[in-house]
Amino acid sequence: MTSPISLDDAEDAAKLIAFGMRPRQRPAKDRSYRALVVKYRTESTFRALVERTARGLGLKVLGAREDIGLALAALNSSVFETKIEDYVRVAKQRGESERLLHGIIHLAVAALAFPRPADLANDEYTGRVSAEAVDRTVRDTCDLLREKAAATEAGGDTPSDAPELERAWSAYAKRPEASLTKDGRLAMNSTKGMITRALNFLTDQGFLAVVGAGEDGWYRTTPRYQLQVRELAATSAFDELIGLGVVPLSSHGTLRAAGPSDVPAPRDGDEEEGLFHV
Repeated sequence: MTSPISLDDAEDAAKLIAFGMRPRQRPAKDRSYRALVVKYRTESTFRALVERTARGLGLKVLGAREDIGLALAALNSSVFETKIEDYVRVAKQRGESERLLHGIIHLAVAALAFPRPADLANDEYTGRVSAEAVDRTVRDTCDLLREKAAATEAGGDTPSDAPELERAWSAYAKRPEASLTKDGRLAMNSTKGMITRALNFLTDQGFLAVVGAGEDGWYRTTPRYQLQVRELAATSAFDELIGLGVVPLSSHGTLRAAGPSDVPAPRDGDEEEGLFHV
């Protein structure tokens, strides 16, 4: 028999969602938060209430753990969604090419952080990324795509009807790796500047944690980011990246991102969600 839902339960559900909207907050440091996570994990009626309330707000519950708390993702067209065009606008950059470049950088970070399907599925796995590693990985892929284009097109130019992301790889290859502003700072329109912004954004969101100092320092993934990337792996943008038929390479060896056969298919009626909509 289903337990009745009380007004206190409704208030608790709202509180738990509010906690989940603060990615830096952890149940270990807040007794109320920890109690609500335990309630979510042990009471099926309360869990359903939290998930339905979140969906009504335009959010999807990705999971809840006592170490990371409640993990949420914004559904498509949600007021909480971070659209890539807004992200680019904050970076004071404009244009379709900038939107594509920032989008492919975030896809590359996710693929480099979890290079094998088994890594993405393993809750104990911790990935590591750096601005240098991401830039090298993308440029290696650009070289492979250039060779692929040269085999089918005279002169090696990317055909105008190439997939959207393939055109983005070509644009990325033409962008300087690093350039400095007049005051000596890393220019944000260079690829290293764009990657650094992406890594800092993911850190602010509680998805990455800094493990090395300096511009080329390393970041480790958090369980919260792993849950997000599992959702990202089922999006059309990630599918198109896999569909290019290119295996990105890094200094650590072969890098293989999870393909459609390695992740669960979305259920009928599920909205697309994730970090960005590219």
